[in-house]
Amino acid sequence: MGRDASNYAYVNARVRSRWAALLDEEDYRTLMRMGPAEIARFLEESEYQTEIDELASRHTGVDLVEYALNRNLAKHCEDLLSWAEGRMDDLLTRYLRKFDAWNVKTALRGVYSETDAATIETDFIRAGELDERTLAQLGEVNDVGEAVDVLADTIFGEPLAAAYGDFEESGSLVPLENATDRAFYEHLLKGLGAATDSGTREFVKFLQAEIDFRNVRNAFRLARSGADLDPAEYYIEGGRLFSASELNSLVGQRDELITRLRDSSYGDELDAALEEIEVEGGSLIAFEHALDAALLSYSDHLSHIFPLSVCPALAYVLAKEREVDNIRAIARGREVGLSEEEIEEELVIL
Repeated sequence: MGRDASNYAYVNARVRSRWAALLDEEDYRTLMRMGPAEIARFLEESEYQTEIDELASRHTGVDLVEYALNRNLAKHCEDLLSWAEGRMDDLLTRYLRKFDAWNVKTALRGVYSETDAATIETDFIRAGELDERTLAQLGEVNDVGEAVDVLADTIFGEPLAAAYGDFEESGSLVPLENATDRAFYEHLLKGLGAATDSGTREFVKFLQAEIDFRNVRNAFRLARSGADLDPAEYYIEGGRLFSASELNSLVGQRDELITRLRDSSYGDELDAALEEIEVEGGSLIAFEHALDAALLSYSDHLSHIFPLSVCPALAYVLAKEREVDNIRAIARGREVGLSEEEIEEELVIL
């Protein structure tokens, strides 16, 4: 299918109007001074009104906020798919499977921590391709092995089954979560490497950046863990910054890794993140938040370079996800009594 079948100009014009409704820094500062009930009322007067009104009779407080956030995010993703045509529709469908990966990891973490089914379902974001029956089954499983069995016929089935032995041996979910992410990214780029149409090339460029940033995050997590883990097991194919062997050699050489990133094409975007991590003992969480901000900035940069491509829609999905994450962090933080300063450390704001 060629680029001519896509309607980039129409979709991106509608995306620009959605950008204008995203919360800004002052909105977040206002929310940080509110309790969960007040946050719900604030959202009721925003573009979350429909979801708050639909759910307010059944939920209150943080639960109401969480349900409304997830439902609103899913609605925006559904809108993008309903607007897009041709190759753009195919590319967006591929990308939005990221929420399938989110739901799989949510189910694994929930059953691992013995969270009740209703709470697990609260965190599902119904914007991917896993159907309601599969999500309901994931919410009701009794152990991690059952969750892996439920996913047997999905793109996550074989990678999760292969990683299950490592989970049993280590008792850690990391091998299963890593298998989930790798399955998503490898499936995402499948069949697109040799694509020649410009719309697809821009999509691949966007995804290469996201994969590069994910590999950077994994490299520093491995370096910081000090555990005897094989970096190759955590490497995601498809980026353009590192080969598997190069990243493998750099994980144990922190200063060389930082220098390599500063000299890369992402050097400007990663500058703030690298400043967080290059101080001995620097916060890994602060680094990862700075990395998230760098990815948002880079995706916005690509959306301006390629305005008639899928990049503006993908950048909007990232920005909307971040808004949802920020509001969720504020609501949860206020519920447990965190200070404004402590909550602010959990936010990513450009």
